[in-house]
Amino acid sequence: MLAPKFRVAICGGGISGLCLAVALSRCPSIQVDVYEATDRFKEIGAGVMIWARTWKILEQLGLGPAFSRIAHAPPDGSIGTGFDFRRSDQPQEGFTYHLVQMSYGCIRFYRADFLDVFVDALPSGVAHFGMRLVSYSQKAGANEILLEFSNGTTGTCDLLVGCDGIKSSTRAQLLKEAADRSGDVTLLKFIDPVWTGTIAYRGLIPVERLPPSHRSIANPMMYCGKSKHVVSYSISRGDVVNVVTFASEPEREGSSYNEDTWATHCPQKELLDCYAGWEPEVEQLLSQIENPTKWAIYHLRPLPFFVDGKVALLGDACHAMAPHEGAGAGQAIEDAFILAALLEHATHETIPFALEAYQHVRLPFANHVLKGSYDSGLMYEFNSEYGEDYKNLGPVIEKQWDWVEEPDPEKERLRALQYFEELASRS
Repeated sequence: MLAPKFRVAICGGGISGLCLAVALSRCPSIQVDVYEATDRFKEIGAGVMIWARTWKILEQLGLGPAFSRIAHAPPDGSIGTGFDFRRSDQPQEGFTYHLVQMSYGCIRFYRADFLDVFVDALPSGVAHFGMRLVSYSQKAGANEILLEFSNGTTGTCDLLVGCDGIKSSTRAQLLKEAADRSGDVTLLKFIDPVWTGTIAYRGLIPVERLPPSHRSIANPMMYCGKSKHVVSYSISRGDVVNVVTFASEPEREGSSYNEDTWATHCPQKELLDCYAGWEPEVEQLLSQIENPTKWAIYHLRPLPFFVDGKVALLGDACHAMAPHEGAGAGQAIEDAFILAALLEHATHETIPFALEAYQHVRLPFANHVLKGSYDSGLMYEFNSEYGEDYKNLGPVIEKQWDWVEEPDPEKERLRALQYFEELASRS
């Protein structure tokens, strides 16, 4: 068996890390190791949605049939609406003020099932559990990176990819070292996640507990009110309705969240009190959530770079975003898709060019979606410059989703490869 052309260490076994590992496993000349901090792969949260652009990537990876089996409905383009935006913070029946039309619609999954497709596609011997990355050593002129893990063991690699989430230790070290070298202490402000000023309540409802006519069963719904909104959509082949509600204080964005943990269980009464006086179908929906959980919504400030030497960040580690455009999972998958394509063409010597091309294509796009996701939340809750001007607000909200259609991920892959080849030809 030939020696690998280089070794990739992926730290973090969430969607971004596993998608990258599966994509790289198609290239036998690259050795891949996934280091997961916990004792098994697992996802936090209930629902996950993706858009047509992400579906195209999953099909290219050969995972289309597996994901089709667990989608809420066949992802064949037959469901072409986006969200039904409805004014709902009044006791009487609300009204739809805008229907976002999309050529493909959103494809929804139960999050645990979604992750399991990647787990099942992972080659044997790749995953290593109970190994949280503590630090790495990337010395100038050295051919490899030294890794130190929480269980006291060490390892080496030629390329380290931090897929370790919004609280990424890889991001923290990368930015601290860059600040030390450059003397630019402003880089340190990008290390810690920022509270958006929003809390969310989450719950799952078996579809049989709702009247057959309830809008949430058939359509993705966005029930909107002043500084609050409620999102609902079916998952798990249509058997379950996923509900996420938001309550915001936009003026507190960037301040300290006054709870000990980001996620906790809470009484049903707290949820119902928060949306008391909303239209009947919202109160009916929320009354079926018996054991809600409460979450603080954090995001990152848009990072100035995703790579440093032979260390790269992917997914939430570099662009964790508010969930208001259903974009987090898809953007992580696009990171993995672009980076894997570049590494397939790279050699040990050209890894830095591959990482620069990855950053060139992915950083501006992901940061654009990150910012847009936060801005969309303001719009849904009538806290943007458009206020409650429905005539102008609706089309502006719809325009927020332009990124779903363009640019095409395959075109982005080709653009990244072209940039990589230009860099390599100059060396």
